[in-house]
Amino acid sequence: MAHGQNLQVLARAPAERLKPLAESLLPHLGAPEVLQSRTGLVLLPMRDTVEGTDFHLGEVLVSEAHLRHGEHQGYGMIVGRDLERAMAMAVIDLALDAGIETQAIAAFLLAETMAQAAEDRATLCAVEATRVEMETF
Repeated sequence: MAHGQNLQVLARAPAERLKPLAESLLPHLGAPEVLQSRTGLVLLPMRDTVEGTDFHLGEVLVSEAHLRHGEHQGYGMIVGRDLERAMAMAVIDLALDAGIETQAIAAFLLAETMAQAAEDRATLCAVEATRVEMETF
């Protein structure tokens, strides 16, 4: 998968699955330099589907982490206040960039992609079940 797709999957991964993977990668990475570890607000962009224009719905609290180890970097940003989860995401991204344990990470990403797709299907089915057909006169 492309880097952006990997980050999307990692950002949605639950902490109970993300953090153990990051912990297992730390011994292979040494001591990465923490460039950033913070929380903040970002604007949530949306698109008006009728007019096709973009607008900002509001602000969202995010946690962000940025790591560097030599010439390699890792980044993580998740919705909410969980700096450990953002740091775990950055550790996994750093390991991928450095080519460390790539098979284990690829297997994790594949499993998460499939789990997230199943979750999305279930959500869409639940939404579809609430659809009401109305007749107009």
